[in-house]
Amino acid sequence: MHELTLQVKTYLKAMWRHRWLGLGIAWLVGIISAVAILRIPDKYEASARIYVDTQSILQPLMSGLAIQPNVEQAVMMLSRTLISRPNVDKLIRMADLDLAIKSKTDQEALADRLMKTLEIKSTSRDNLYTLAFSDSDPEKAKRVVQSLVSIFVESSLGSNRKDTETAKQFIDDQIKDYEKKLEEAENRLKDFKLRNLDFQMAEGKTSLGQLGEVSNQLNQARLELREAENSRDAMKRQIVGEDPMLLPDADETGGGGVSIPEIDSRIESMKRNLDEMLRRYTEEHPDVVGTRRVIKDLEEEKRKQVAAKKKLAASNPARSISNNPVYQQLRVSLAEAEGNVASLHARVAEYESRFNRIRGSMKATPEVESEYSQLNRDYDVLKQSYQSLVSRREAASMSGNLEARGGGADFRLIDPPRVSPQPVAPNRLLLLLGSLLVSLAAGIVTTFAASQLRPVFFDGRSLRDLADVPLLGTISLVESEPATQKGKKDFKRFLLVFAGLIGAYAVGFGVLFMITGSVV
Repeated sequence: MHELTLQVKTYLKAMWRHRWLGLGIAWLVGIISAVAILRIPDKYEASARIYVDTQSILQPLMSGLAIQPNVEQAVMMLSRTLISRPNVDKLIRMADLDLAIKSKTDQEALADRLMKTLEIKSTSRDNLYTLAFSDSDPEKAKRVVQSLVSIFVESSLGSNRKDTETAKQFIDDQIKDYEKKLEEAENRLKDFKLRNLDFQMAEGKTSLGQLGEVSNQLNQARLELREAENSRDAMKRQIVGEDPMLLPDADETGGGGVSIPEIDSRIESMKRNLDEMLRRYTEEHPDVVGTRRVIKDLEEEKRKQVAAKKKLAASNPARSISNNPVYQQLRVSLAEAEGNVASLHARVAEYESRFNRIRGSMKATPEVESEYSQLNRDYDVLKQSYQSLVSRREAASMSGNLEARGGGADFRLIDPPRVSPQPVAPNRLLLLLGSLLVSLAAGIVTTFAASQLRPVFFDGRSLRDLADVPLLGTISLVESEPATQKGKKDFKRFLLVFAGLIGAYAVGFGVLFMITGSVV
């Protein structure tokens, strides 16, 4: 510690020898910096305040009907990205700053300077935005702020409208694509149904359900057929025990009026069944076709028997009369039973055909049902997406109308652009204080550098350490009275010149404070 103290004292003594040089440098630096500070042009700040009202009564009313964008977040993002190169170029044109531009380099420099000096200050809680710009020309600063306010409002409205139109255009394109896909899916579904008419599910029933239903109907028809056959056989056995006697013919000259009770009753029964079938089926139905065939056969049989009866009546007139009405009634009942049996035979054949056809097609049914399910699933997905897009398009259209009628953010100019009456820069008082500190530091650095360039020894120890030779002794200098007085006068002059430097800065501070009226 003692060594350090001695070294510091040595440096101070060496610097004191060059005090006048350091003081002169301090004066020179102070004068130059003071002149430079005074020559800096004043800068005036233009500012404007905008309030963004994001609360609208239409928003809660339109909730669920229109898309509600996050207006606060959009405006905040706009404030952060407002000072961009395209907006700055637009600002230069709007504020007529490009009139003095002579080259591309000047334009680039002006744009860079504007991007660094333009300020947007916001308070997120109150939605207040302050736009500020400083320039040596107050009118120019005011024009820049006015243009920036216009760009701020127009950018917000324009971006909202552009986003809405872009969203609507995108949704319209997607709807057109989905219309094509939906039409293709409908065509595939239609072609599938046309190709597989035999596999159509009746009333939502599966092929296995249809097979069970047809099987039940077939069993029921077979049961009815057995019942009808048993009834017919019973009638035949009763007829065997009766003595048949023919009644006289109604018309011996022609066959049109001849009556064959057995055949006539069967034909009448078959015609009644045919009428019932035609009310339920078409002409091509197997039951209808079979019944018509049976009626035709019966009519042909009747014509043959009529011809035989006429021949028999001509040869033996006595046999045309019968006195047994029971036999005639049994023959009529037997004819009806025969007709019923024939009808049931046709029904059983039809049900057997259906049963065999469904059972044969059941092998391909799983594949057909799987393909149908896949087509239905694809169609349902496309239809749901299409309907969702249509509803979103309507919501986007309603949102655009809402924004066009002021349903979004409302920009209110609280404080119009104005210029401060006093310059806001430069802060000359602070700069003068810094100039004083810089000049003093320059003087100190100069004295230290001079002491190092022209070093001297102030004690024998320093000389012995540096020369590394034995030191025999030292001779002290005893100053005379005139030399002492001269040293004191020299010190007073140094203090006076140093005080003059401080005083000059103090006077400068006072003058600037009186001119500006406050610390600028």
